[in-house]
Parts: sequence; structure tokens; C-alpha cells
Amino acid sequence: MDNEFIITIFAALAAGVSFAAFAFPYLQKTEKKEKYKSIIEKRRKDLFQATREGQQRIIKDDNVSARDNMAMFYRFQRLAGNMGEKARDKMLQAGIRNPKAHIKFMLLRVILPIVFAILAVLYLTALPDEKQYETYQNILIVVGVALFGFKLPDIIIKNKILKRQEEFNLSFPDSLDMMLICVQGGIGLEQTVERVAAEVAEGSEVLAEELGILSAEMAMLNDRKQALQDFARRVGSGAGKTFATALIQAEQYGTSISNALRVMSDELRDMRMAEAERKAASLPPKLTVPMIVFFLPALFIIILGPAGIEVSTMRGGG
Repeated sequence: MDNEFIITIFAALAAGVSFAAFAFPYLQKTEKKEKYKSIIEKRRKDLFQATREGQQRIIKDDNVSARDNMAMFYRFQRLAGNMGEKARDKMLQAGIRNPKAHIKFMLLRVILPIVFAILAVLYLTALPDEKQYETYQNILIVVGVALFGFKLPDIIIKNKILKRQEEFNLSFPDSLDMMLICVQGGIGLEQTVERVAAEVAEGSEVLAEELGILSAEMAMLNDRKQALQDFARRVGSGAGKTFATALIQAEQYGTSISNALRVMSDELRDMRMAEAERKAASLPPKLTVPMIVFFLPALFIIILGPAGIEVSTMRGGG
């Protein structure tokens, strides 16, 4: 194989990778839109099933029947009190819609500390005699590992919640502008939310899913206030709660929805700009340590390296 053939192969591979990198975002947008449609369609079927069975409570169940979900939820709530409801809220805010997810979450918080503690004990007992720790040190290690196992599921869920809320807050002000245009054009609120959800599906999967579920609940259920409260509960961010509260008050007191949407859009856009400025202001202190550790050593090597080589050469020649 000569050099020209090798260069041709590498050029072809580079061209293929470049084309894949260019086409992948478009394929991903189509996949996000299909996923959004499937979630909304499934939610509509669940709401229709719950309505037909005559249940007044909004059931957030995507995999089992409404009656089974309610029975399971109340059995668990009798055992765990409000902890089960808070855990379920966390699962919904993290985008996990499995009705049994909060039970698995709480079981993991019980099982993981035991498993991690057993592994720590096995590791400590397997150490050679010359590397054995003191008794109090072994106890601290086991307790620390168990605490880490207890907090690990909560840390993972909180990270997922923060990522979803960040994506939601980034795209929500623009969606409010689209809602304002639709409402001022004479479109109903349910149709407005559904249309905006379809428009933002390619850009923000999280926002499209939540707005799509909200539109399905507002269309299928008679209690619009409960649908908005459940939307704020699922989202968990200040923007979602403000949106739900404003629409509930506008409907309750008969004020203009368009004015409420306009005010919320301006406020959320100002909050987004303030958050961007805060992150920009905190960037220089964060860059100090990486510059000292990575940038300055390389700079010193580049500047002082040739002089050091020349000095060593002169000494060797002398």
C-alpha cells in the first residue's frame, strides 16, 4: 500500500464522518418528534380510559391501567406517607413516567447502602494484615460508603431534574411568544398549547412533551385548573409554576390571557438574560485553576524550552 492509497482512504473516511456529523442532528430531530408524538398519543389514550371509567383524579400512568395505578399508589402512600408522593414528583420532574419508578427509587435508597456497606466490609477484610486499618477507621469507611449509596439515587435524579429544567427555562420564553400570537389570533388555549408543542418539538424535547401532555389533559378533562397545577408539578421550575398560576388566576378573575402571557414572556426573558450574565461573570474565577494547571506550564515550556536546550548544548560542548 503506497502513501497515495492510504491518504485516499483517510480522506474518504473523513468525508464520511463529516457527512454523518452533518446529517445526525436532522435524524435526531425526526426521532425527537416521533417520540413526542408517541408520548402524547399514549397520554390521550390513558386520559380517555380514565374518563371512561369515571375517575375524577388525573392519573399519571403510562404503562398500567388507571385503577391498578391508583390502588398501587394508595397502598404505597399508606406505608410511606408523603415520602411516596414526593418521590413520585421527583420522578415526573426527571422525565421518568413509569408509575412504579418512585417505588424503585425508594427501594434503591434502602438497598444500595446495604450493598455498598457489604462490599466495603468484604474489601476491608480482604486487605493484607500490614494494610489493615484501625477499628474506628473501618467503621467510618463503612458508614461513609453506606451514606454514599443512600444519596446516590437522589444525586442522579437531581441531576436529571436540573438538566430538564434548564432546557425548559431556555426555550419557554420563546414558546410564550408563540402562545401570545396564537391567542391574539383567536385560537383557543388548548389548541394554542398543542400547536406550540408541535412547533417546539424539534428544538426542545422536554418542553414539547410537557406542553403536549398539558394540551391533552386540558382537552380531555373538564378541570383546566387541575391540568395546569399538574403541569407545574411535573415541570417543577419557577417558570412552569408562574405560567400555571397566571393562567389559573386569569381564568378565575376573568382577566386577559394575552396580557398575562406578555408579562410572563418579558419576565422570563429578563430572568434568562440575568442567568446568562451571572454565568458569564462567574467564568473568569472558574478559569483560573485550569489556566494555572494546564496553560501556564505549556507556556513556560514553549518560552523557556529553547533557552534551556541551548544552555545544555553549550555546557555539553564546553
